Amino acid sequence: MTTCVVLLRGVNVGGHQRVPMAVFRTLLEGIGGLDVQTYVQSGNAVLTWPGPTADLAAAVAAAVHAELGLTVPVLVRTAAELTAVIAGCPWPDLDPRLLHAVFLTAAADPDRVAAVDHAGLAPEQVSVGDRVSYAFYAGGVQRSRLARLDVGGGPGTARNWRTVTALAALCA
Repeated sequence: MTTCVVLLRGVNVGGHQRVPMAVFRTLLEGIGGLDVQTYVQSGNAVLTWPGPTADLAAAVAAAVHAELGLTVPVLVRTAAELTAVIAGCPWPDLDPRLLHAVFLTAAADPDRVAAVDHAGLAPEQVSVGDRVSYAFYAGGVQRSRLARLDVGGGPGTARNWRTVTALAALCA
């Protein structure tokens, strides 16, 4: 049994790709998730998974498609991996509304990261870790040049720091 965080990308944004959280909870329970809890309306859940964690993302994606007709990327992190994301943040004391963890499906591309003009992005900041990039959107994400930056790592999904730490608390 492993405690996992499930993150859906691009749901419930501007009324698109609607996934009611009660339906999401039921769906996760239906594929074998235990102790399922959702957090806010943006496709976040914490659950206990009885099988191999490598199978969870595919199982969730298939269930979301079968139940809701949506094709959305699903990212999964174990509680230990989420703890490592928090420990690896280079700026944990910045405003938690403007600091984001962008969870990636794979490692960031070192060549793309090396090519980033960090001085040109100031006061915004970016750093990468293991299948995560950390982004500080000083003026908010909507007007950010950094938000359009692609460091590789496949499809990702961003969560503000308040959400990241709340999900870690739910894992505890």
